[in-house]
Amino acid sequence: MKQKEGRLILKVLFVNRTFRNMLIASVASQLGTIIGNIAFAFYLLDRYINMPIYAILAELMYSLPTLVVFFIVGVVADRFDRKKIAENTGWIRAGLTLLLILFIYLNYLPVVFAILFIRSAVAKFFSPAEVSLLQGVLNKEEYLLATGLFQMIFGVFMLFGVSLGGIAYTFLGVIGALCLDVAGFIVSATLMRLSNIHIDIRLPNGRTRLQDIRLSMVIGDFKEGLLYILKNRLLLSIICGYFILGFFNGFFSVLPMLTMKYKLAPDDYKQFASLFAIFLGIGFLVGSMVISSFIKKVKPYRIIIIGLMISGVMVGALGTIQNVWTYLIIVFLAGTVFAPLNIAVGGWVQELIDKTFMGRVTAWVDPLMMLAHSAALSGVAFFYPKVIGLEYLYYSAGIALLLISLMYALTLPLLVREKEQSETSLPATG
Repeated sequence: MKQKEGRLILKVLFVNRTFRNMLIASVASQLGTIIGNIAFAFYLLDRYINMPIYAILAELMYSLPTLVVFFIVGVVADRFDRKKIAENTGWIRAGLTLLLILFIYLNYLPVVFAILFIRSAVAKFFSPAEVSLLQGVLNKEEYLLATGLFQMIFGVFMLFGVSLGGIAYTFLGVIGALCLDVAGFIVSATLMRLSNIHIDIRLPNGRTRLQDIRLSMVIGDFKEGLLYILKNRLLLSIICGYFILGFFNGFFSVLPMLTMKYKLAPDDYKQFASLFAIFLGIGFLVGSMVISSFIKKVKPYRIIIIGLMISGVMVGALGTIQNVWTYLIIVFLAGTVFAPLNIAVGGWVQELIDKTFMGRVTAWVDPLMMLAHSAALSGVAFFYPKVIGLEYLYYSAGIALLLISLMYALTLPLLVREKEQSETSLPATG
């Protein structure tokens, strides 16, 4: 019965042409980003063999813009036409990528890095606008399933992203790979333009002219997003879940490679580090597909609590593993558990936020996740190997997840009951 209901909801989602366009636009946008980024990294490593700093600088150009524009992306998504924002980010990135191709051909790296920075900054505006639009084109009961579909796409890119970039670079070169980027951005922008979205969804707060925007307004809207989160204790608790996701991403962006290099497979660490991404990606896909069939029957907070508890046990267990294949199997299982956790957090947040505040609230997510990501990396860099060994890093992370699971077990059910009681009391007071 659960599977039948899941298939029916899935059918409803794909009958929704606007949602289908936005889903494909998101895929094209991600594809247009990841292929060029990976291919450009390979290009730098090949062309400047003795200058790995260039590849590191390129990575910084992808991440640093978050710290520059995070305070304004939500304001833009709430004050301006969300459809035009999502569409225009595609056109602008396509144009910037053409400029990138030109300056790579001219071998003028300072401008190349500047364009990478600007292109990444523009990309930051796409997600808040898209998420805010999705809230309007989907019914409330469809949020979690839609989040599951996007999570599955994320799993696919996690699984095949590096391979796609490598194949494009091998057969087409960096210029050809970046041309695929341009095509992806054009497809994304075109589909957003063709999407029929009501003006009330695109402009829930009315029209705002660019000349009406003042620094005080930007700061005020940013504060309003923070106050909106702080006033809703349940939403605040769930937003903190993004910190956990960021910590997980940062932790596993470096520790598996160190584990392969210095513990499990010193001679073949590159191959097994790649296998780690594949096993984790497959786990995310499996977990996303499984949870989509019954997620509406399970309270999100239960998925979060149980998911954190099981993840904590598995992460801690990774520190005890001495066999590389056993390690990869547990990574796969951890991925199947963490995917539902990710879906529950993302889908529940959309249910809790009023559509007029979606952009300002979600604008806090990226910097929060980046802060956690940086904290995890800093922790690994500070403690390993001088203070503690690899196994104790896993133990520490596992214990942290278990403690957070306990904290949520003690707080989330109570907060959910308070919210339900307040909602049921509203008609009586009206």
